[in-house]
Amino acid sequence: MKSWLVIGMLSLACSSLAQDVEVTGKAIVDRNGKPIHPSSGVVVWLTPIKGEAPKPPEKVYRLTQKNKHFEPHLLVVPVGSAVLFPNQDPFFHNVFSVYEGTRFDLGLYESGSSKEVRFNRPGPSYIFCNIHPEMSAVIMVMTTPYYATADAEGNYTIERVPPGEYEFSVWYESAVPEQLKQLQRRVTISATSAKLEPVTVPVAPSLAVNHKNKYGQDYEKQPTYPVQQP
Repeated sequence: MKSWLVIGMLSLACSSLAQDVEVTGKAIVDRNGKPIHPSSGVVVWLTPIKGEAPKPPEKVYRLTQKNKHFEPHLLVVPVGSAVLFPNQDPFFHNVFSVYEGTRFDLGLYESGSSKEVRFNRPGPSYIFCNIHPEMSAVIMVMTTPYYATADAEGNYTIERVPPGEYEFSVWYESAVPEQLKQLQRRVTISATSAKLEPVTVPVAPSLAVNHKNKYGQDYEKQPTYPVQQP
């Protein structure tokens, strides 16, 4: 009897899992009425209208400093995630974020070392280096596991979405927040309705352009710090 009960429960679980669908769509980045390429970097997500979204399993995220760049430039993580900031350059960095999202200042730290920040505030956190003004990145913090980043052609796929009612949202680094809010809409996801209408995202100046240092001042000539020898 117990074996039949176990089999029944497993069948029910498999049936429930099979109901999850892949949601697809296209995000078009637009400048003055003309589509631009590439469209990568557009983040889309679905927030359940009823109930709370399940929490994804924890994993290690990294935003690496290498060749005076952050790799990757855009990192999307679930809310509450810890992100490591390893320094793989042969000189010092000072990673900080003071504009929006999770605010922090990791201070000056050397080659080969790493520091960690936990991101508990949803939305974008704009990341910079206080020494090298050309370095910038964005960590997008999500409250739902149903998200995706568009590829160069603007196509995206959100995997394992249970059928139901959702709020569709979109974010792009070079877009005005007020215009992004206007792109939000309610959608119904089902096995027969899992392809969303294309969304057009207007371009605006990025925060990374002419940003200030962590003191809110213009960057001065880069100070000289000793290079660590391997």
